[in-house]
Amino acid sequence: MPYEKYETVIGLEVHIQLATKSKAFCGDENKFAGSPNTQISPISLAHPGTLPRLNERQVVYAVRLGLALGCRINPLNRFDRKNYFYADLPKGYQITQQDEPICIGGAIAAVLLPDHTRTIRIHHIHMEEDAGKSTHDAYPDHTVVDLNRAGVPLLELVTEPDFRSAEEVDIFMNTIRQLVRYLEISDGNMEEGSMRCDCNISVRLKGSETFGNRCEIKNVNSMRFARRAIKYEVKRQIDLLESGGEVLQQTLNFDPVTGKTSPLRSKEDAHDYRYFPDPDLPPVALSEDFIDQIRQEQPPLPWALKQKFQEEYGLSEYDARLLTEHKNDALLFMECCTISSHYKPLANLFINKIKTYQKEHPNTTFTKEQLTEFVAFTTSNQINITVANQQLFPAMAAAPEQSVKSLAEAMNLFQSDDGDFLDGLITEVLAQFPDKVKAYKNGKKNLLQMFMGQVMRNAKGKADPKKLQDLLKKHLEKE
Repeated sequence: MPYEKYETVIGLEVHIQLATKSKAFCGDENKFAGSPNTQISPISLAHPGTLPRLNERQVVYAVRLGLALGCRINPLNRFDRKNYFYADLPKGYQITQQDEPICIGGAIAAVLLPDHTRTIRIHHIHMEEDAGKSTHDAYPDHTVVDLNRAGVPLLELVTEPDFRSAEEVDIFMNTIRQLVRYLEISDGNMEEGSMRCDCNISVRLKGSETFGNRCEIKNVNSMRFARRAIKYEVKRQIDLLESGGEVLQQTLNFDPVTGKTSPLRSKEDAHDYRYFPDPDLPPVALSEDFIDQIRQEQPPLPWALKQKFQEEYGLSEYDARLLTEHKNDALLFMECCTISSHYKPLANLFINKIKTYQKEHPNTTFTKEQLTEFVAFTTSNQINITVANQQLFPAMAAAPEQSVKSLAEAMNLFQSDDGDFLDGLITEVLAQFPDKVKAYKNGKKNLLQMFMGQVMRNAKGKADPKKLQDLLKKHLEKE
């Protein structure tokens, strides 16, 4: 197959909308889904005489992301104007950083295969502003423009061309989304446009050190679309080369309906945008004290917590990965582990019960005292685990102010180790099934589980299974 002769080369430009209260260079509100053209002002509309003013929170968030990725924070960085005309860009240029971005270098290790880790190098991260949004299909003869998004603060993360497949891009984007949520700088919702990526794709013969001409697929806002777009574009380029054609450097659009890419325009070089320093914004000077303060306030990172859960708590890679998907879950689990050593049962509770329950009841919260008490009672067999999951757990969620012990007592859930109580239940069940008792004594020992089930049902979960089994065997031997 000709496709096996080629290697795919991909670099990303990831656009991250920041969760600041206001826009990048003015006080307009920054929120998703406002009525069209309501979050605007003379500054975001580029009225003559208006001047931008930098949002300090954007700088803090940029440093926060740069530190998490091991970037060098540029102590003196500047803004530039990227000039191009489009209807949703009121100024006729975009404020960005071209020559002196705020973060330089860095890398992230993304696990791509069960036995393989690839390090993706970061070229730089720069601050900029978003453009407005043009909608072309709302009216048959008009394009409508919503400028609410114009001026929203962005970070653009530019990688080196280190990806070799659509699957690697998928894992990387999910890792970045998890990271920005941990850092609380963006909600990372691709479906709302909070994260988008431009994919620069080329192909070359395996073993070649020379990059092929690349094509850029713009503004992919879904990982499902990104995978489809990359796979289609790789096949298109290989087919073109195999037929004797040449891949032209272009900017492409991906149509999710047809599953195909199509040219938007020739790929621009930097000089086509006529970059020059923005005269209205002074350089951004960052002191070591400023950077150190942000470094000290950094939250634990997901990959560090995953390693901690495996090494200190003895959890599997699978369990550790699920527990660190969301920061709140990871931090609460870690708090629980400071007062309980039942690490695996706690992990099971989080993975199998809490995650599922909170999807259906998203505003439910639990305390470390509740969860560790719940695990203590179930691991010691004071409360049957099935009964606890079905009855006690929902009661905990509904009454977070009450202790688990008081709830269990009120619901009469503690298992009984009263021999007389268990003897009575066993006698009653064996009297109901004399033929099965006879069959058991004749060698059908698997009937023990049937008797166990009947007694447990009558005991309504209050019988200690281990003690019950011992007593049941003694009764059957007497019969």
